[in-house]
Amino acid sequence: MSGVRVLVGTRKGAFILTSDAGRKKWEVSGPHFAGWEIYHINGSPVDPDRIYASQSSGWFGQLIQRSDNGGKTWNPVGNKFEYEGPTGTHQWFDGSQHPWEFKRIWQLVASPNDPDLLYAGAEDAALFRSADGGQSWQELAGLRNAKGHLWQPGAGGMCLHTILLDPANPQRIFIAISAAGAFRTDDGGQTWLPINHGLHSPYELPDPSAEVGHCVHNLAMHPARPDVLFMQKHWDVMRSDDAGYMWREVSGDLPSDFGFPIAVHAHEPETIYVVPIKSDSEHFPPDGKLRVYRSRSGGNEWQALTNGLPQSNCYVNILRSALAVDHLDSCGVYFGTTGGQVYASPDSGDHWAPIVHDLPAVLSVEVQTLP
Repeated sequence: MSGVRVLVGTRKGAFILTSDAGRKKWEVSGPHFAGWEIYHINGSPVDPDRIYASQSSGWFGQLIQRSDNGGKTWNPVGNKFEYEGPTGTHQWFDGSQHPWEFKRIWQLVASPNDPDLLYAGAEDAALFRSADGGQSWQELAGLRNAKGHLWQPGAGGMCLHTILLDPANPQRIFIAISAAGAFRTDDGGQTWLPINHGLHSPYELPDPSAEVGHCVHNLAMHPARPDVLFMQKHWDVMRSDDAGYMWREVSGDLPSDFGFPIAVHAHEPETIYVVPIKSDSEHFPPDGKLRVYRSRSGGNEWQALTNGLPQSNCYVNILRSALAVDHLDSCGVYFGTTGGQVYASPDSGDHWAPIVHDLPAVLSVEVQTLP
């Protein structure tokens, strides 16, 4: 492997950060789509030249952009996202029913085998599929049959924000929705199963153990072990060893079990990373100390990673899609903050340094490992 390309989506454009395998010196390209919100920018795992970006604006709506040359140039592709069939309604904040309304795309995930096969997670919560590189889209409408009438928005909207593709089984997909929960399909998206057993939401739901309605912030999976899932919930870090049938808490000795992102080490399936935030009303690190926490035991026992990170007067947030890893021999870890910093660790989190520190608020961070 010769290097990495870090793809950063922000409130005011996209940035592409490139380095060799040493990951010490970085070239910064951007802003691409200056002034637009880039909710997600992500590359193909099998074609490093292929990158997709979700470009959104309150004035001009939603656009999907595609690059076929590593981000040097871009072209808008299919932008027709339509819900299929009778959509019915979903719950609103006051418990009333509300019609489905398409607003934006929160996540783009390309197949691990085909650069033209692409999935998009939308707000209001829906999953779309493209088999032609984003030129056309089809909703996998069976998802709403998983008690969609009981879903309701979280504070950030009712967004489908996480998509995990099982590399060993192309028919299996995991998704997470705020604030509906986690779901799994085993037949390519025709039918869906809520996978929320073991989750408890005593302050969020009348029934704390309801089948749907939990505010799942993020999911993570190591491709070598697709049945083992990790979850950052509104409160609690959770783990499932049976593809989501049952969850158990692994928050252990974290200073706070509230947070947004979660990631798994590229080569160590039991090594996971989270970034605790003080609370759901105070979205900043506990004690003003920016700390990534690493567990090498799949949870419960956590180590604070602080070398190179500010340990006083730091009040930034790290959003759900703003933490990622590369696949170099010494696994790199990256995250972005609402203060516009992007930090990198070339040694699995032992040492950190900022790549850039004056970007707009970071919404997402993804990494391509380059040949």
